[in-house]
Amino acid sequence: MTLDIKICGLKTPEAVAAALNGGASHIGFIFFPKSPRNILPSEAAKLRREATGGAKAVAVTVDADDATLDAIVAAMQPDMLQLHGSESPERVAEVKARYRLPVMKAFAIREAGDLHSIGPYRGIADRFLFDAKAPVGSELPGGNGVAFDWMLLAALDPEIDYMLSGGLNATNIGRALSEARPRGIDISSGVESAPGIKDARLIEGFFRAVRAHQGERAA
Repeated sequence: MTLDIKICGLKTPEAVAAALNGGASHIGFIFFPKSPRNILPSEAAKLRREATGGAKAVAVTVDADDATLDAIVAAMQPDMLQLHGSESPERVAEVKARYRLPVMKAFAIREAGDLHSIGPYRGIADRFLFDAKAPVGSELPGGNGVAFDWMLLAALDPEIDYMLSGGLNATNIGRALSEARPRGIDISSGVESAPGIKDARLIEGFFRAVRAHQGERAA
């Protein structure tokens, strides 16, 4: 099974190049003013063009209204939308119908019971993303650099397609892949030198760690 790898929160050509050179299957652009990774649709459009024919471009929003999504989709023409807020199943269905794009719905996880919330979204969202619940006081639903207990995912129906996110880095990715066995992983703060500042060397190191783990498993 091929592992999808999404580098999220990209803002510069150098970061996009590092993600593509490493073999990212997806690159994410965040449209959320409170985030240090926030980007304008026009800027994301320029960076997205550099990935045409390579990684899939994902537009990440948090409880965005139609006008906001209209502007993002028109400007950057993403391959996928990621809804990282409290969007209801009905809202996810509306977004899919309006833009005719696949939608990935994010969920915040801390304990086993948090996984029950995905039920109403099955058959509506095209993919799930499991991130750690934000620390107390954080205004960001993701990108906080914290992880949850990956073993919680062992009880999931194996047919559920999800990306694992939250606190991933080159040091722990091998353990994360062994415990959660996701079909995709999503990393943002784990390849940054400071909040919102992607580091090409950290991106390269992350991909090396993923390949090393895959090589060990193959052996």
